[in-house]
Amino acid sequence: MRQLIYAMQFKGSAGPLSASNARKAATSAPSCSITSIVGARGLSGSIEPAAGGTATFESEVTITGHDSFQEKGTITFGAGNRLRFSTVGEGHTGPSADPALRHGAVMWRIDGGEGQFAGASGLITSNFTFGPGGEVVDNQFGLIFVK
Repeated sequence: MRQLIYAMQFKGSAGPLSASNARKAATSAPSCSITSIVGARGLSGSIEPAAGGTATFESEVTITGHDSFQEKGTITFGAGNRLRFSTVGEGHTGPSADPALRHGAVMWRIDGGEGQFAGASGLITSNFTFGPGGEVVDNQFGLIFVK
């Protein structure tokens, strides 16, 4: 088995589905380079565009409590290379330091995939913000096991 890692920032929106406790999220992330530097002044970081394509993300979020949810969906990395995922346990949301945003985190298990990800397994973490107009910024880190 090979290990693939990725770190990407997805941006897009989430909005209600017909059921009152469900939302649909759709975001995308361009290829990027993420830099984290520890120096005398502490931590600094940046996300810079890189040559390559765009990953797309689609999910259905089911609200399970005041600050909890479950989610399932897909992430597509290029034509025909798709991961399927679902929540491990429950995700969490709550107020953030910015009163205009909610902040949350969730861990997903990779349930399989297509193309490069046929037979894939692994975990993805998501640390995100959600704005009052449905805007989403989702920072993901994934460790994917592939054949």
